[in-house]
Amino acid sequence: MTQNSLFDIVGPVMVGPSSSHTYGAVRLGNLARIITDKTRKSVTSVEFVLYNSFAKTGKGHGTDKGLLAGFMGYTVGDSRVKEALALAKTHKLNYKITNHKKANHFPPNTARFVIQLDDGSALEITGHSIGGGKVYISQINKDNVVLHGETPTLVLFYKDKPGMIWQVTKILAEKNINIADLICKRRQRDIDAFMTITMDSMLLEEDVDQIRNITDIFTVWALNQVE
Repeated sequence: MTQNSLFDIVGPVMVGPSSSHTYGAVRLGNLARIITDKTRKSVTSVEFVLYNSFAKTGKGHGTDKGLLAGFMGYTVGDSRVKEALALAKTHKLNYKITNHKKANHFPPNTARFVIQLDDGSALEITGHSIGGGKVYISQINKDNVVLHGETPTLVLFYKDKPGMIWQVTKILAEKNINIADLICKRRQRDIDAFMTITMDSMLLEEDVDQIRNITDIFTVWALNQVE
């Protein structure tokens, strides 16, 4: 007999009306905000592009408010999620919500965050709500990833060469950090690659810095789980 968690039985504690469209939207917004914060750059504007079911029925279910609230840092149990449109003015957030109407390959509840940063660069984050408040990020810019935001995760960009995975996992082993999952892909052989590592617990910041200091690692983001 399969045992269910309390979450599976009664569902998440949330500001309604829909776990997929509202709760999931808030969590997606939070994940996008956390990833953006790791760039250490300020946001000048953000466009929320809604796909499929999000685009068709999202407004009535509060998807627009959920994504916006999450991106501003509000969590799923916060009653102010319903006031997100007004709060955006207080935060002086320049935003736009676009409904994508053309056929596409994305799952039903999909949102893309197109984020303009203060150095003139852009960050694109694509995520999906899959029911019961569960979400995942599938793409950061052109890199395909799988980030659920439920466990501590390291995101690394580095030069594609032998020994890089070993150097990172060696530090994790020395710090007694257990790896739950590891995915690595390269964009181009001998040029650059991308790695995500989900863990049972998060490294101390000084240990994350140790990984950052490995030769030919360009970027390291340490992401904790989101509420």
